[in-house]
Amino acid sequence: MNALISSKRFALTITLIVLNMLVYVYTAALSGNPIEISYTVLKQYGQFNQYVLEGGYWQLLTAMFVHVDIIHILGNMLFLLIFGLRAEELFKPLEYILIYFSSGLAGNLLTLLFGPSMVSAGASGAIFGLFGACIVYLRRAFGQSIIGALIYAFFLLMISSGQGVNNLAHLGGLLVGLFLGYIFATKRKPRTTYKFGYSFSIKFMEGLRLQP
Repeated sequence: MNALISSKRFALTITLIVLNMLVYVYTAALSGNPIEISYTVLKQYGQFNQYVLEGGYWQLLTAMFVHVDIIHILGNMLFLLIFGLRAEELFKPLEYILIYFSSGLAGNLLTLLFGPSMVSAGASGAIFGLFGACIVYLRRAFGQSIIGALIYAFFLLMISSGQGVNNLAHLGGLLVGLFLGYIFATKRKPRTTYKFGYSFSIKFMEGLRLQP
């Protein structure tokens, strides 16, 4: 497993995990608390809707790397490891990056619907995007119905909801991931093609014609 994770093949996922962890260490140091990030720091580096609406659009990006507490980041990094490694097997590097950041951005944009007083943070939207892209890609790439993938995706969305959870960020990320995964699977040429042919024996056919 260690050899697998350290492979250059999975460099994107490992890089994202490291960046998230470094940002957490930095925000924890600013907060003076390694367990929980202060509300002031979250407003400054996470997504404070009022700041975004007043022109602080950069928070839509930085919020993807900021987490509320130690449990929050450990949980997100675990799922990023699981779905990120799978996504790197299925998608090209640029596709992976597009899925991750487009999903995270979509989730953060939907978060604006909570109103100006909302403060949020986390990589959940981007991770849901990777998850959605993976499951729909696998179904579509093998010519199977995507209905089962959609049901499974929204079931996971429902069981992950709860008090204090940014459900809109999860929904936005999931929808974009499903869409991009479907598009990439549709455009991807099959790696293996099978050709079937039929031949008839000429002598056998001649024998049939010679029979009385």
